[in-house]
Amino acid sequence: MDLGAIINRARKAAADNAPTILTALGVTGTITTVVLASRASFKAQTILAREHHHFLDPDMTKTEIRKKEFGFVWKEYIPAATTGVVTVACIVMANRVTTRRAAALASAYTVSQEAFREYKEKVVQKMGETKEQKLRDEIAQDRVNANPPGQWLILDDDVLCMDTHSGRYFESTREEIRKAENDINYKLLTEDHASLSDFWELIGLSKTADSDEIGWNVDTKFEVKYGSALTEDGKPVLTIEFRTTPIRRHYRR
Repeated sequence: MDLGAIINRARKAAADNAPTILTALGVTGTITTVVLASRASFKAQTILAREHHHFLDPDMTKTEIRKKEFGFVWKEYIPAATTGVVTVACIVMANRVTTRRAAALASAYTVSQEAFREYKEKVVQKMGETKEQKLRDEIAQDRVNANPPGQWLILDDDVLCMDTHSGRYFESTREEIRKAENDINYKLLTEDHASLSDFWELIGLSKTADSDEIGWNVDTKFEVKYGSALTEDGKPVLTIEFRTTPIRRHYRR
């Protein structure tokens, strides 16, 4: 294999894994710094014990003694100090790389979200609301078929519902979901932002690992879109999705 190709692959691998590599170097550097500092301290004590006669002058102040001691031992701490500086640099660089990648990912996500929103609006314009609803119902049916609900005992006036964002089922009614929708929009007006966890809590779903981090802000109206499907045994399922996809860092405008 061409040496240039090998070097390019190595560079790409290093760039792709830069945060991991830098973090590993930071951890290794921290341990190394502690070891080197311990060794330097041991050597410094040995040197000062050997040169103790230089500090027997009763007229010397503590500050003068410390300065003189430093003059004897400072070279011993150079390796530890150098390693410490490199370690800090690795940690800072790892954080910068991670921050830049997160910002780029968030930007790409926003662009994709806007493009998807425009696409959905154009579908409604071209097909009309009736055909668009029929298409949404077909998609809802596909999702239910791919992720069947299992056994559910539905009581009172509740119906079986599916949150298409998480693929989870819950019991509710269209009126209760609309109330939750209104509550979220009120929260947007009064607090400027609302998380996906806020909405899920209102409809009886538990939050997930990232649901606190995504949501909506006052610049985006929160709206639930409905679809309908049937289970294998013919029971109706009300599916819900969001007209505006929840975004990351919704609380920072």
